[in-house]
Parts: sequence; structure tokens; C-alpha cells
Amino acid sequence: MKSIQDIMTRNVSSCSPDDTLYDAAVKMKDLDVGVIPVTDNQNHLMGLVTDRDLVLRGYAAKKSESTKIQDVISDDLYSVSPATDVQEASQLMAEKQVRRLPVVDNGELVGIVSLGDLSLEKKSDHAAGVALNEISEKRDELH
Repeated sequence: MKSIQDIMTRNVSSCSPDDTLYDAAVKMKDLDVGVIPVTDNQNHLMGLVTDRDLVLRGYAAKKSESTKIQDVISDDLYSVSPATDVQEASQLMAEKQVRRLPVVDNGELVGIVSLGDLSLEKKSDHAAGVALNEISEKRDELH
């Protein structure tokens, strides 16, 4: 079976913890993504900021667009290593209810993998479908 390094997106754009909500929102718009990793000066992963974080923890909480990202990031994060097999990553995504996983090697961000990446892989297509189904079912239970 393939490993995450075979299907992950490399050269992922990130934000620093001192970037603002506005900076992250513009970067998301420009890159057409819903999540941006937050890294320190050595590219060590500190958290993720999602479009949902910007809305719920930022703007809906009446924080200004100049609020630093470190005030709204999701720091309860899950990651995988480049050597993690695709099936294991799919299971982690389903279990933890996440659609994207940062790929970290010795603490350094080296990529990101999404359910979409998994679904492009024929052998992992079923696993991605199961993960998405479980994520969707559990989210529906919450609403």
C-alpha cells in the first residue's frame, strides 16, 4: 500500500502565529483553500487555522481583522508522518473527524493530505469514502 508521502500535497503555504485574521483570510482566498497550517520560523507545526476558526473564534467573537492568528488557531491537532500508510491516515481522519491532516517529519511541516487526496488513490478510495461517511454522520449528529 502507498504511504502518505506518495499522495500528499507538498510545498504547503503557511501562516505565522503573528499573522492576522485578515492575512489568513486573504491567503485562503488567494489559494482557494479552507485551511492554512500555522508554523514557527523553523517551519515547525504549531496548529491549523480554518475558515471556520476565522468565523467562529474570530469574527463572530467580535475580534478585529488585526487579531493575531495565534488567538484563533486549532491547536488540538492530529498529524501523520510521510511514512504513514494511506489506510492508517484514512482511519485517523474518520476517528478524529478531520478532513485534512498535516504531514510532519521531526516536527517540521512537509505537506498536507486531504480526503480529496485519498479519494484520488484507487486503493484508498474506499477508505476515503468510509472516512467521509463517518465524518459526515458524526457531524450530522452534532447539529
